[in-house]
Parts: sequence; structure tokens; C-alpha cells
Amino acid sequence: MGAFIRKAAPVAGLLVLAPFVGEFLLGNLSVRILPALLFLVPMYGGGALLIREVVRRTGFGWPAILLLGAAYGVIEAGLADQSLFNPAFEGHDFQAATPIPALGISAGNSLSFVAGHAVWSIGVPIALVEHLTPARRTTPWLGPVGLAVTTLAYTWGLWIVFREVHDSEGFLATPMQLTGAAMVAALLVVAAFLTRRPGVRRSAAGWVPRPWLVAAGGFVVSSVFVARPESWAGFWFGVALLPLAAVAVAALARRPRWTQRQRVALCGGVLMTYAWLGFALTGLMEPGDPARWWGNAGFAAIAVALLVWCRQRTAAAAASASATQ
Repeated sequence: MGAFIRKAAPVAGLLVLAPFVGEFLLGNLSVRILPALLFLVPMYGGGALLIREVVRRTGFGWPAILLLGAAYGVIEAGLADQSLFNPAFEGHDFQAATPIPALGISAGNSLSFVAGHAVWSIGVPIALVEHLTPARRTTPWLGPVGLAVTTLAYTWGLWIVFREVHDSEGFLATPMQLTGAAMVAALLVVAAFLTRRPGVRRSAAGWVPRPWLVAAGGFVVSSVFVARPESWAGFWFGVALLPLAAVAVAALARRPRWTQRQRVALCGGVLMTYAWLGFALTGLMEPGDPARWWGNAGFAAIAVALLVWCRQRTAAAAASASATQ
């Protein structure tokens, strides 16, 4: 039983953590509807677990995870809940800023949706759970049966969200919009498997920031991205910021002194951006609901506790590795 729990723990953790970060820590959903977390596990958790397993089984790395995460974002927002195309999704005028009438989307919100899912719904939860299980960080967690079940669960989750949102919103994207979203998602999947597999670390000498500075940098850059203005200037700024940040992290990660401590710190800084954003969204949507504010505080506390736990696990793994050398 103990061995089974150890094997199942990271799977269960990722299944729950993906919707927790993607919806509740973000503040998009209130603590009042916390049971909805289980409703979101098949799509969010199943998608994150499926992406993680495919990438680890094929030997690709983080560029593939993030590109597949972007494909996930296009599928969710373009095909499942169709928030990319719905001009009045959940009562918000998502196409008021940076509209592209020919496509029926907002450029700025499309970038936010897709990047948000790639980084926070997929990337951050995978990184957190992998750092909590350092001995199995890059190995598969599922067998063939588990992988098939995860695929079915993810597909079922997409259908659940589609039916629920369609029934409540009464909106259906046009066939051309749905086809376009499917094609973009397919191109992102292809791009993911054209990335380079991680090889032997290059001995690229150079300065590597201390973990606290990595955390601060990750927090500032991700906060600037989510807080950029809803304008065409803000859109193009976000388009430029994402690849610049990716190139900077990739360059640092190739240096010998870049360790798991820096990786955990980067993940932590990015995660805490959603913690403050949750409070900001509550202030915009339901400022008079005290339960929602307390929920934000509780979710932020959980995020901090997870980061402390990750840091402890990483330090323990590093100490164990040093002792065996």
C-alpha cells in the first residue's frame, strides 16, 4: 500500500493542482464554489498530466511542455468553453479591447488566455509536483493503461466544460472559428515536437543569479505581463516580453551553476503572481464578498506552503546527492 501511495501521489497532486492554480488561486472562481474543483479535474488535471507524460516519455523538455500548454490553452478557450470567440463570456465584454473583427477575437485577451494556460495551468503545476518528487522528476508516472485513462478523462473533461458552458451561455462559435482554433492547436503540437531534446549540459560559464533574485525576477516579469494595459501597445509588449523571458531563462539554464534551487525559485516567483492577481480580480468582480477575500488569503497561504515544501524537498535531495558522492 505504501508503494502504491508513493506512485499515485504525484499523479493525484497534479490532477488537483492544475485546476487549483488555473482557476482558484487566480481568483477566477470563488472559495464558495470550491467543490467545482472536482468538476475541473478531468480537463485541467487530465490535460496537465497528459502533457507531462507525453513529454517525459518522448524525452523532450520544457519548451515542449510550454508549447503543448499553449495548445491546451487554444483547445480550452477556442473549442471547449469558447471564451476566445464569445463576445459576452460570463458577462464580460472580452472583445472591447484589441478586437480583430475578421476573426471574432480580442488579440490581447487571446494572448492572455493562451499564455496563462501554458504557464500557470500547465507549466507551474507540473514544475511544482516534479520538485516535490525529485527522484521521479523526469520519469513517467503512468503505465499504458493509466495513459489511456488520462486521455479519456481529458477528452471527457473537455466535453463536460463544453456542454456546461454552452448550456449556460447559449453561444456556439462558427465552424470557421472552430476549425481555425483546431489548426492553431495542431501547429503548436507540431512545434512542440520540433524542439530540441535536452542533451548534456553545455559548460557555458557565466553568472547565475541567486535563488531569491531568480524568484524576484520571475515575479516581476510575470506580474508585468499580466498587468500590462488592455491596448494594442500592451498586446505587442506582451508578444515581445514572452520570448525575451524564455530566451533569458534558457540561457541561464545552460550554465553549470543553474540548479534545482533556481528552478524552484523561478516557479515560486511566477506562482505568486497569481496569488496577488486573485485579490485584484476579487476587487474587480466581488469586492463586497468577505468570503471571497478570505478565500484568496487561504489560497495564497496554500501556494506559499507548497513553495516552502518544494524548497525543503529540493534541499533534502541535494544533500542526499552530495552525501553519496
